[in-house]
Amino acid sequence: MPTTTIPKRDYSLTGPESDLAQQKGLVAAEWYLTPIPRSKLKELMKRKDGPAIRDTIIWFAALAAAGFLAYFSWGTWWSLPTFALYGVLYASPADSRWHECGHGTAFKTSWMNEVVYQIASFMILRPATPWRWSHSRHHTDTIIVGRDPEIVAPRPPVWYVIVMEFFKLYGGPKDLKRMLLHCFSKLDAEEKEYIPASEIRKTCMESRVYMLIFILVIAACIYKGSILPAMFIVLPSFFGSFLVLMTGLSQHLGLYEDVLDHRLNTRTTYMNPVLRFLYWNMNYHIEHHMFPMVPYHALPKLHEEMKHDCPEPSPSLGAALKEVFSALIRQRKDPSFTILRTLPATAHPYAYGPSIEDGSGIEYKPS
Repeated sequence: MPTTTIPKRDYSLTGPESDLAQQKGLVAAEWYLTPIPRSKLKELMKRKDGPAIRDTIIWFAALAAAGFLAYFSWGTWWSLPTFALYGVLYASPADSRWHECGHGTAFKTSWMNEVVYQIASFMILRPATPWRWSHSRHHTDTIIVGRDPEIVAPRPPVWYVIVMEFFKLYGGPKDLKRMLLHCFSKLDAEEKEYIPASEIRKTCMESRVYMLIFILVIAACIYKGSILPAMFIVLPSFFGSFLVLMTGLSQHLGLYEDVLDHRLNTRTTYMNPVLRFLYWNMNYHIEHHMFPMVPYHALPKLHEEMKHDCPEPSPSLGAALKEVFSALIRQRKDPSFTILRTLPATAHPYAYGPSIEDGSGIEYKPS
């Protein structure tokens, strides 16, 4: 029996898939939303300064305590666990704070969102303005091939990239290269697809500030004759990034591409209180994608309002990652493999998207 070869798709933003997505009606399209009473949604969207101020103080206090232990353990075997702890407290909360403050929902006060966003962006080594626009596109065209710049892994997966990202060795150098281009007032080809011309000057100024800090850190290392200064600034973005990868892998992988229902392409995962603090409740990821203007501290309540209309969440991060890696292994030989989660009897049917037969093997159904 002859086998059917599925053409490898181009996941770049500058390839033919972008035009195909436009033709299918998947670009800036209308997404399915779980019906929630307007008054309840308005209540959930209410912004507050208090929770984010509290959590920011706790984060930096914990980071300072871990840094104190790491500093005084330097040169001993104890530096391995203490710097591992420091790295996790540096990179993982920076990732989630970058995310929430980028949405402008973490704090009620705008300048507080911007200050924490800029600090967290540097800590996670993401150019602040480009990533704000990249993430905006991610929400507009979530997991739409050729449109979403934040698809973690293509089909079939590229395993060496996933392995490298345990220590940010793929995305990190890529962003550093972009920062260097920005210093000379240039963008790479993909950035030009989503960064407005009006934001280019700000992008370039931010990257020049980043590069100045890098130079100061390098100078401190040379002066001290030690890499210790870089172990506290810049390098934790690399050696502390494994939890960032784990939570990132759990969000969308193994699920549908090119659909207009976040229940099909996004995963909610139950996590323990420590992980939820580090991740700032982004484990409620279906909820966040449907209603991105609901602040992180209200996502558990939003989950309760929506769970009758959503598939059962993964019971833990470990369970979510087991499902993800099982899917990635199957997609290595069968890129079309996709997890379809069962909806409860109380849920509205899945809304796949426009009814177009394009020969891709994906069935599009009207919402």
